[in-house]
Amino acid sequence: MSIWNTELAGVLHHDTIESQALRGNPLGDPHVRPLWVYTPPGYERGDRRHPAIYVIQGYSGQVTMWSNRTPFRQTFIETADQVFARDEALGCVLVYVDAWTAYGGSQFVDSPGTGNYHTYLCDEVVPYVDANYRTIPDRESRAISGKSSGGFGAMITPMLRPDLFGALATHAGDALYEYCYLNEFAKSARALRDYDHDIQAWWKDFQSRVAFTKEEDMLLTLILGCTAAFSADPDGTPRLPFDPRTGQIRPELWERWLAWDPIRMIDRYADALRNLRAVWIDAGTRDEWFLDLGAEAFRDGLRRVGVPDERIAFELFPAKHGGIDYRYPLAVEWLAGRLNRD
Repeated sequence: MSIWNTELAGVLHHDTIESQALRGNPLGDPHVRPLWVYTPPGYERGDRRHPAIYVIQGYSGQVTMWSNRTPFRQTFIETADQVFARDEALGCVLVYVDAWTAYGGSQFVDSPGTGNYHTYLCDEVVPYVDANYRTIPDRESRAISGKSSGGFGAMITPMLRPDLFGALATHAGDALYEYCYLNEFAKSARALRDYDHDIQAWWKDFQSRVAFTKEEDMLLTLILGCTAAFSADPDGTPRLPFDPRTGQIRPELWERWLAWDPIRMIDRYADALRNLRAVWIDAGTRDEWFLDLGAEAFRDGLRRVGVPDERIAFELFPAKHGGIDYRYPLAVEWLAGRLNRD
């Protein structure tokens, strides 16, 4: 194996998609997006149709980052390819979706603060892939997978669109918001003291210099982006769910965030969840955002509304939030064996 490049057994296609849903979005982000589609070994030689697994990224992720190599590890594109090259699973089409925004992410929802990224994923990317690749165009043969914010997107998308997605994998997905966000609000209020308690003043400063050269940059990017996704005014203005001076919660805005907590969505979307054919849930036991507790709560909620245990793969493992990309191909293999191939 070369440390610089590994030849894939399958083929990674670098497509672009022109989105009408993202055209004219409030942040002025591109509406023409890269879309990477992986076809498994043997795809080019046959006419068989394959299930599809859609892969979405954590906050600050954009699609070309899937090619970033870290020391002593292969990329997910390579490790997923090996799942199929070694016959550990029947072939699947993997779809790497870009939902980047100027704030660093979209949370894969439609919002006046960022744009219509849920519509983009469901009503543009999925039909494009089905029209241009030999997929099986049915919910029973389609899954979605992601980590962190991508894990959040993977949890909520099959709830909102059970007609499209029949399975999911969430790796340390955002959930149980009182634990994963409230501490971040307090940290943000402290950080904003240096910007006269104004997150837009920080944002102006951030845009004027090299990114991530101040300690608070990643935190405030995440908070601003999630605020734009979850609690923007109709005109697109992000409204923080806490007082930037004292850190006190603004209940009417915090409730809008809580409405997107996957744990709190379970009862509203119980029918959709009961119809899932496969759910993979994992997280590290030392996750800095307590997403291991969110994973436990999501698994318990699925059980409570009647999802059978045999459809759920659940594991907590010793780790923090980062460096868990080795888990992704495990979920791909598991999902590949549970998606319908008829």
